[in-house]
Amino acid sequence: MRTRGFVAAALLAGAVLFGAAGPAVAASPSPSASGSSEGPTEAGTSFRTATPVVPGQRATAGASTGDYLYWVVPVDTGQRATMKAKVTLPKAARHGAATWQLDVYDGLRRRQACAYGAQSRAAAADAASVEVSCTLRTVRSWAEQWSNDPLPGSYYVRLTVTGVPQEDLGLPVRAEFEPTVAEAGGAYAVDGKLSAPLVPGAATASPEGGQSASAEPSASASASGKRSAAALEPEGGWSSGRWSDRWVWTAVGGLLAALAGIAGYAMTRGSGRPSRVPPGV
Repeated sequence: MRTRGFVAAALLAGAVLFGAAGPAVAASPSPSASGSSEGPTEAGTSFRTATPVVPGQRATAGASTGDYLYWVVPVDTGQRATMKAKVTLPKAARHGAATWQLDVYDGLRRRQACAYGAQSRAAAADAASVEVSCTLRTVRSWAEQWSNDPLPGSYYVRLTVTGVPQEDLGLPVRAEFEPTVAEAGGAYAVDGKLSAPLVPGAATASPEGGQSASAEPSASASASGKRSAAALEPEGGWSSGRWSDRWVWTAVGGLLAALAGIAGYAMTRGSGRPSRVPPGV
């Protein structure tokens, strides 16, 4: 009876803990367009002038066919970022198909491969719009020097047309850009982290038009309402996701192991009295 009580207690404790761990795993947010808000209404023309956009914002920009459009997005440890762009093409008669491409670079200006998504797409001459997207691999807190793993910091997004008839260059277009991030959870946690995120100190346009106290912009940047890219941080600051569901599963495993050990001891030690009493005792 005592053994059955230990086993029942172990099963009950495991069920309670697994039930508590389930919501912790499911609480990780997923990318969604429903929570997006209006962001900047212009785009940069180079890495140094890339327009900052926080995940969940929708940035817009008017441009000409052939222009390079740049945005910069903060992505933190354990996040999987998806960059989406939509280009509304001119209604004027065009001379042929045009191919639009979305490229993503990390803080070291290394081009990052897309895990999935249509990074490049051709639009027919009569198409009204074209959409491209790129979902990056999960950002790691630390990686070997020889690897090309995505690391926490600023991610630069470049949108441009790569194949277009010469006669269509200069036609007006309207671009929409929206980044989203999803928490990958403790399955992607690794030991170690960078001493600082990969955030270059280039001056970029501020979506609020304000000035960051942590930046030291030049006089010309201050006059035009620009700030340092270092001022662009995830909500809650860098490496804000220190809590991981990996801790929950580790605690659950340790407790279940302890309960299993107690139950095993109770099953093997018996009643504590010998089955036969020697003569003369």
